[in-house]
Amino acid sequence: MSSNNGYSDLRNQRVKEAKISRIIIITIIAVLLIVISAVGYFTYNYLSEGLSPVDPNDHTIKEIEIPLGSSVDQIGEILEEKDIIDNSTIFKYYVKFKNETGFQAGEYKLSSSMKMDNIIESLKTGKILVEPLFTVTIPEGTTIEEIAEIYDENTSIDGEEFLEMMTDESYIQSLVELYPGILNEEDILQEDIRYPLEGYLYAATYPFFEEDPTIEQVVEKMLQETQDRVMAYTVDIENMGLTYHEVITMASLIEEEAVGEEDRKMISGVFYNRMNREPEMPLQTDPTVLYALGEHKEQVLYEDLEVESPYNTYVNSGLPIGPISNFRENALQAALYPEEHDYLYFVAGYDGEVYYAETNEEHNQNIQEHRPPQD
Repeated sequence: MSSNNGYSDLRNQRVKEAKISRIIIITIIAVLLIVISAVGYFTYNYLSEGLSPVDPNDHTIKEIEIPLGSSVDQIGEILEEKDIIDNSTIFKYYVKFKNETGFQAGEYKLSSSMKMDNIIESLKTGKILVEPLFTVTIPEGTTIEEIAEIYDENTSIDGEEFLEMMTDESYIQSLVELYPGILNEEDILQEDIRYPLEGYLYAATYPFFEEDPTIEQVVEKMLQETQDRVMAYTVDIENMGLTYHEVITMASLIEEEAVGEEDRKMISGVFYNRMNREPEMPLQTDPTVLYALGEHKEQVLYEDLEVESPYNTYVNSGLPIGPISNFRENALQAALYPEEHDYLYFVAGYDGEVYYAETNEEHNQNIQEHRPPQD
């Protein structure tokens, strides 16, 4: 009997130990599952938060500069610092996971509401993927006064206040410091200049990402566009021995005188032929007379040609004191790459054609044949 009891006790002991072992194993498995689940949950939330927009409701546009040669790590740090992304580390590994490359240096307009994929796409293409609230188109050949009217009609900017700032010398001097590449104080702040920034506010369609842009924001946006366009031709400008002010002034005259690209280069050639002639011939371009008069007229009369003004190219030789309007790029190109010929005169016919002449006699004949008589 004692032998059977001993065997039974041993068996019971083993069963008890097996139960304890199972409990321990189940407990360990349960703990591991809880830990794995917790880690998975934490990781999911961490990644989800890192890949989600920082603030889906914040559509404020921020200007972000990505310097040339920036690594993915550096780009991520810049974006995190500006609150465009939540986590630069996640950005780095997400970019590697998706094998994204080809990020471009430059200035971007991004918001905290953008998704990670949209941010990456923007950095790859160099395009702004945020839709502007509205756009304003400034046509070529517009003056400061006309630009003021356009902003007055299309934005919250007051046109009169805009014009006041266009003659505020302290404000203009602050812009000279911001845009020393194209703005020269000695040129644009001459005593008889009507508006220092005339011609310098580039003709283009401008996107706006804020409901109420300030005059300063608008002007700086336009000046930056002009600087980007004009300074791309720095070498050619220097080779011609011209200043930026002179080139912009010439481009404004060409903008006002001709529409077609071919005629722009031809007329540019006429202007340079007159300026290079000994003695120098006045440019005698009607748009400068209209600017001097400060009014729009269908036809310039002989009496108008005598108006005393540094803008009037009938009474003054060479270029006027400054630009008379803004311009588009092919007018700038015409100013830099004039057609070579011997013409000294041109007249726009009533049929839309431009007629050129080497002598005054030929010019008068063209006028008689192709222009209606003045009243």
